[in-house]
Formats: sequence, C-alpha cells, structure tokens
Amino acid sequence: MNQSYMKTISCTLIALVAFAGNSVLCRLALGENLIDAASFTVFRLLSGIVILLLLLTIKTKVSRKNNQIKTTGSWLAASMLFIYAICFSFGYITLDTGVGALVLFSSVQISMLIVNVVKGNKLHYSEWLGLVISFIGFIYLILPTLSTPSISGVILMIISGIAWAFYTLSGRNSQNPLSDTAYNFLRTLPFLLIVLGLSFKDAHFTNQGILLAILSGAIASGLGYTIWYIALNGLRVSQAAVVQLCVPIIAAIGGVIFANELLTQRLVISSVLVLGGILLVMQGKNYLVQRGS
Repeated sequence: MNQSYMKTISCTLIALVAFAGNSVLCRLALGENLIDAASFTVFRLLSGIVILLLLLTIKTKVSRKNNQIKTTGSWLAASMLFIYAICFSFGYITLDTGVGALVLFSSVQISMLIVNVVKGNKLHYSEWLGLVISFIGFIYLILPTLSTPSISGVILMIISGIAWAFYTLSGRNSQNPLSDTAYNFLRTLPFLLIVLGLSFKDAHFTNQGILLAILSGAIASGLGYTIWYIALNGLRVSQAAVVQLCVPIIAAIGGVIFANELLTQRLVISSVLVLGGILLVMQGKNYLVQRGS
C-alpha cells in the first residue's frame, strides 16, 4: 500500500469515528433534555468556528512560506452544513436513534449515488452487490426498533441527509481542507443569528449540555469534517457514500462503551454484513478486474 492510500484509509476511519461521536453526543444532550435542539446547533457550530479559525491561524503562520493555495469554502457548502446540522438536531427529538440513523445515512448514500450515476459514472455489479449487502446489514440492526415514525422527524432527517451528501460532494476537490472547512463554518454565522432570534425565548441549556455541544462542534464536527475533506480526495463517490454506513455501527459500539449498552449478537452480525459490503464496494471491482471478470 502506498502512502497516499494509507492516508486516505486513516483519514476515513478517523472521520467516521467523529461522525459517530456526533450521534452519541447529540443523543446524550437531547435525550437527557440537557439542552434544546436550536441551542445545541448554535453552540455546536460556534465552537467549530472558534477551533477551526484558531487552527487555521496557527497553520497560516507556520506554513506562510509554503505558498499554499488559499481557499475560502463556499456559501453553497455553508448552507448545506447549516441545513444538515439544524435538521439533524431537530430530527432526533422525535425519532428513535435507529430509525433516525437509517433515514439519515440512507438519504446520504442514495443522494450521492444518484448524483454519481447522473454524471455518467456507472457502478460495477460488485459495487451494487456491496451496497445491497450493506443495506441488509443496516436494516437487520435497526429492524427491532422500527415502528411508525414521526413524519416530521423523517422529513427533517431526509433533508439533513441530502444536505450532508451535497456538503460531502462539494469537498471532493478541496485544495485546502482546513481552510475550506473553517470558512464554511464561519459562513453559517448569519443563519445562526436567525436561529437565535427565533428560538431565544424557548432556549434552555445546562452546563453539561453546552459541554456536549462544544465537544460535538469543536472536535467531532470541526476537526472531523476537515479530516473528511482530506479523505474525500482519495475516495470515489460510491466509496464515500457507502463507508458512511459504518457510522451507525460505530455509534452503537460507542453506546456499549459510554452508555453501558449490551453488545448483542444482532450488532455483531450486522457489523459483519455492513463492513463486508463496504469492503466489496471498496475493493471488489479492482479484484475482479485483475482476475478478468
């Protein structure tokens, strides 16, 4: 394996753990009513802005002589980031964790693959097979919790997933992931001011709720999304879509570690199916091409 491939793999793994961390932190904060959804989103994005601008300032001073390309994100990416974050928070108020994760990441994957196919990039049959296997494993994990979900919650999570898909796609050719991510977060400020104005009277939060939002924004979101942009440079759209199905599995494992949840046989079987499908998407085409299939 060359250095570039190892960099892509390591960055992808770190980013996926960060995404799962966001789910765990959001569940802990909103599930225990430690903070309202609007305030969680505001503290989350503001803390992301602070940490990213700080890191960008340090990096700029250190690498000033390297003449690195200066990029400032885009209003489109910032809008998608805000829509994802606000719908993510409000969606989890009315949806069970398993149902919310299924809707969110299914929306992400389907949106990215539709864009990929529309652009004329046909999927190999091994990639389609890998997608089907991953979905089977994913559905098997959350099947016992499926019930009639809140329509409003489902709609919010679908919108969140579509927004995250387009935010991901906008970062595939990022020349400076830290700078792009920092400015994307910074550009959400006008939207946050609107949220503050609309939700100020109904806001409630505790110190623990604020801490969870800050950890979500500064670490899991700010740093996690920067690393994700780095990983995207080495991933095909189909790969970037399917690897995100790992997130609910990682989040479930996080629940075992941090919330004393049981490691069930269902979780183990589901993990094997999802990760096996992802491996098929990532490497199946290359393997079959080499064998002349």
